[in-house]
Amino acid sequence: MKKVLIINASVRNERSHSRKLARLFMENWQEKNPADSFTNREVGLSEIPPVDEGWIASAFIDPEARNSENQKGVAFSNELIKELKGHDVYVIATPMYNWSIPSGLKAYIDQVMRINETWKFRSGQPDGDYVGLLKNKQLFILSSRGDTGYGEGEKNGHMNYQTTYLKFIFGMMGVKNASVISLDNEEFGGDRFEKSKLAIYQKIKAI
Repeated sequence: MKKVLIINASVRNERSHSRKLARLFMENWQEKNPADSFTNREVGLSEIPPVDEGWIASAFIDPEARNSENQKGVAFSNELIKELKGHDVYVIATPMYNWSIPSGLKAYIDQVMRINETWKFRSGQPDGDYVGLLKNKQLFILSSRGDTGYGEGEKNGHMNYQTTYLKFIFGMMGVKNASVISLDNEEFGGDRFEKSKLAIYQKIKAI
């Protein structure tokens, strides 16, 4: 049995296309894996606190020197990281905002990108040799975008700071098994967008 973590990042609710992708993913996964369980983490409609001075003071304390008092600044971060470590499959459903990700998702990443928790320096010293600590995890990125051509080598690929960033940052935390499924062409609407939806919905159902 696997545990699946769904992370929704859109600030829209029922009108959100990325949320529709997440629901379709969950329905398809449940149908094929009825014993698996799901957890929903909301980072778009619920406020994720940004990193502050108290967070930094708590996060960079050596693990052996941690105690309840000096760890108050990362209490919420600890909750999120425990959740990540306790799940096998991550599903990030996110729109592209200004060629990148929503601020809530960035705040979430800042909370979980923690030294000696989700990554470390291999030698134990700041030497640029990073080692991810999230092992045997699988990532699905379900993105929605107004335009198209954001894949590697495509016309807008150089402007994609959404899925490329997410693959990179989760890769730094050790998640190397990552798949990207993108619903494009929303800004065009009409038949063009409907054809995109049909193709992507079929792709999700084929997982």
